[in-house]
Amino acid sequence: MAAADDPSLFAAGSWRDVPRRLAALWNRSLQFRTVLITLGLSGLAILVIGLYMSLSIASNLFQDQRERVLAASNNATAAAQTLVASSDASDRGSLQLLMNSVIETISSVSGSSDFAIFRHPDATPNSNAPPGARSPRLGGGVITDELREQVQDEPDGQYWQSVALPDGDGDTVPGIVVGSTIDVPAAGRYELYLGYELAEAEQTLAFMQFTGIVGAAALLALLSAITLVVVRWVIEPIRTAAATSRRLAAGDLGVRMPERGEDELATLAASFNGMADSLQARIRELAELSVVQQRFVSDVSHELRTPLTTIRLAGDVLYGQREDFPGPTARTVELLHTQTDRFERLLGDLLEISRYDAGSVTLATEPTNLVHLAGDAIESMYELARDRGSELRLVAQGGHLDAEVDPRRIRRIVRNVLGNAIEHGEGRPIVVAVDSNKTAIALSVRDYGLGMTEDEIARVFDRFWRADPSRTRTIGGTGLGLAISLEDAVAHGGSLDVWSRPGQGTVFRLTLPRSADAATLVSPLPLEPEDAGAEGPPPTESLGALEVEPEIGLEPEPEVHDA
Repeated sequence: MAAADDPSLFAAGSWRDVPRRLAALWNRSLQFRTVLITLGLSGLAILVIGLYMSLSIASNLFQDQRERVLAASNNATAAAQTLVASSDASDRGSLQLLMNSVIETISSVSGSSDFAIFRHPDATPNSNAPPGARSPRLGGGVITDELREQVQDEPDGQYWQSVALPDGDGDTVPGIVVGSTIDVPAAGRYELYLGYELAEAEQTLAFMQFTGIVGAAALLALLSAITLVVVRWVIEPIRTAAATSRRLAAGDLGVRMPERGEDELATLAASFNGMADSLQARIRELAELSVVQQRFVSDVSHELRTPLTTIRLAGDVLYGQREDFPGPTARTVELLHTQTDRFERLLGDLLEISRYDAGSVTLATEPTNLVHLAGDAIESMYELARDRGSELRLVAQGGHLDAEVDPRRIRRIVRNVLGNAIEHGEGRPIVVAVDSNKTAIALSVRDYGLGMTEDEIARVFDRFWRADPSRTRTIGGTGLGLAISLEDAVAHGGSLDVWSRPGQGTVFRLTLPRSADAATLVSPLPLEPEDAGAEGPPPTESLGALEVEPEIGLEPEPEVHDA
């Protein structure tokens, strides 16, 4: 059935996993759920109908047998009463012969050889009256005291009781005992009990129940086959649609669903294929537009390099002679020099981002010590941090072993996030942490400045986005630094994450694999700092330029101080 679609359901393993695997199959397979629900509801309906029919048939069989038994017993009693009423026996011997004749008459008329005749307790004492007789199967308490009391209290009535009759093999069979009375003129009143077997009725009922069970099993099997065929016929196109949509989502824009017939499933396939055609055309149009935009940015950036070079040469000449110019002119020359530098960096960033957009970036990896790289970046930006009043600190618990990375791009990431921390750190301490584990190495930059809201965090890596457009940019960034940093991290197979809270500062965490074949990447540094929610930055000692804390078990790295 549907379980056959998952051959690993009963694979080698503990049978205790079977319920869990069945639950997983129930959640995963629509066909399995449909067949199982159909069988469950059909089985419940068949069970209810079968129980009702079995009880109804058993009741009807018993009623028919009871009516037959009561009629036969009544006829036997009437024949016996007629026989004794027509007899003139009065002495003991003739009465005994009469009793024997009564027994033969009862057996022949009733069709039963199981009888019991007892002298009524209220009969007038008579020494000539025979004591009665009883067949072996009606002994041993088969005739209950309750039945005898009813017969004795109502002599003119006929009473019955369901009993278990011995069959001679030590077992019992169901039966009925019918009680009545007969009056012998010369001997008084006697109680007459006749026993009837219901073994044939029980066998008939058992045969019908067995036939019903076999029929129910066959019906369930037939329903299973029909349901499976119908479900496969209906679900197979749905599976095809699911597989086609997965391939379409994975980028295979040319995949289509087969269209057969003119029913609802064919309409679904036609609609799906129409949607796929429209989506493919739209994606192709967007791709072509993206290529045009990338080519435009790249071409413009390249074309601007020639005039920028001319402006750079002229500006350098003017900048070298700025002391000979009047004050306003000298200030203009300095401004021209600064903006030319920024324009040149902007062009470089535009070219870099266009390479990423075009997918033409290649990494020049080499063994790199991230602690040394972070120390060099901090040292190069120390003067800028000191001018802003921020103290830089490097805490390197790990990361002293080399990792296969592109040092130029990683250095650019560190400088970008460190410059961002200096820009928004409000003159408070900035902590750079480096740590590593077996598979990954991480670097985080923590500032205690303004912080960002959730909406600002969601856009922090957008191109040319600024958290506060009215804020003056003192470092002179291009607005593409964090976007390029994210692309650099992803190109290495790593990630660049951010945590921030208004008034508590910001953390940027770079996580990189130590080697290209690292299977899983678990960052050794937490993204949310331990002091999150604390009032203000933690107290730190004056450390000059940096402080390096070596990893335990490795050779301590030398301290680096400002020259």
